[in-house]
Amino acid sequence: MRNLSVTTFIHILFSVAIVILIATFILFISWDRDRSKIEEFKRYQLISVTFLSKLQSYPSDEELQKLYKEMYVKPVEPQRLKSLKKEIQTKGKTLFSGGSSAGRVRVFDIDKKHYINVQRMSYNLMLEDDLPENYYFEIAIASGVSIILVLLLIYLAVLRKLYPLKKLHKQIQRFAQGDMNTRISYKHDDEIGKIAKSFDDAIVHINQLSTSKNLFMRNMMHELKTPITKGRIVVEMLEDEATKKILVRAFERMNELITELADLEKVTSQSFEPDFEYLMLSEIINESKDLLMSQTSCLKVEVDEIALTTDKNLMALVIKNLIDNAMKYGTGECVMIRTNYSIIEIISEGPALEHALEYYTEPFSQAEKRSSGFGLGLYIVHNILEKLGYRLGYRHGERRNVFMIIPTKE
Repeated sequence: MRNLSVTTFIHILFSVAIVILIATFILFISWDRDRSKIEEFKRYQLISVTFLSKLQSYPSDEELQKLYKEMYVKPVEPQRLKSLKKEIQTKGKTLFSGGSSAGRVRVFDIDKKHYINVQRMSYNLMLEDDLPENYYFEIAIASGVSIILVLLLIYLAVLRKLYPLKKLHKQIQRFAQGDMNTRISYKHDDEIGKIAKSFDDAIVHINQLSTSKNLFMRNMMHELKTPITKGRIVVEMLEDEATKKILVRAFERMNELITELADLEKVTSQSFEPDFEYLMLSEIINESKDLLMSQTSCLKVEVDEIALTTDKNLMALVIKNLIDNAMKYGTGECVMIRTNYSIIEIISEGPALEHALEYYTEPFSQAEKRSSGFGLGLYIVHNILEKLGYRLGYRHGERRNVFMIIPTKE
């Protein structure tokens, strides 16, 4: 019950209520039918006893008329007696038969009309039942139908009241999927309206924070690029090669950190979508080598010529980051990249990771921060692979670390 949606709960609630109501009316109809038969039998018994006892004293016409009125019956017209007797013989159904040695009373049903035949000595009366029809049954049915209709109207009114929640849910989902221009609106000032307004205020606030963050990041990266470039130019003029080498490496590291921040901003943006294209793995590896520049001196490539549908720049960045990590943290001289069917593996010598892979794919991983950078390398790799339809895998064996790029469909 806890996991049921509000709409489903309301469907079940009203369905159960209507089923119970219908079942109650079916039981009522059955009870009313039985009650009517019992009352009908008692009435005809009373008519039988009353007429047979009254006819014993040879009543006058006035007394008979009074008796007809009291018993709610009326005599059948003489001209219709003959045809009525034929109808009784052909399609009449006996509802009641009673009497004694003094006489006999029988009640027939013809097309839902009841006729009473009283036979007593010289009397042979054919009477038509003239009891006023009661409308209790019809009133009960009308009441039941009215209650069901009211329930249905309330049900539809509740669903209509909850309908804006579905619209609100879709708008929030659209925002969660990266549509930052989504705005949530609701005309009425009820509870749903207050929730909608709160979400809309939150969206506005989040957009403002996101805009401020993006502006800050871009300005910071732009402002840092300028002094780094000037510093590189000045360093090239130094004659002391040892000092020059240290400073060049420092400026290169600053550039790497800025690039890492730029990549982070790009891949974590909700509105970011990869540019998929059909290309060969060798093209992506060559692009990764260009990104590594001088760090490819001991990179062994043993890959099959397989085709991928992916974003060339992003996949190249993933492979570049994994190779770069392998070179930084590996104990061997070389790094190998190879394919194992559709899986791309980056292999380097070294001890196994101290923590599970998930620890290193979190932003600002402490293990990476202790070595260099912001601890964002594998976090960026993990996010890019998710967007490209892959996942990052890891295993360790034979003193080698193996990082795997695995298609999620595998």
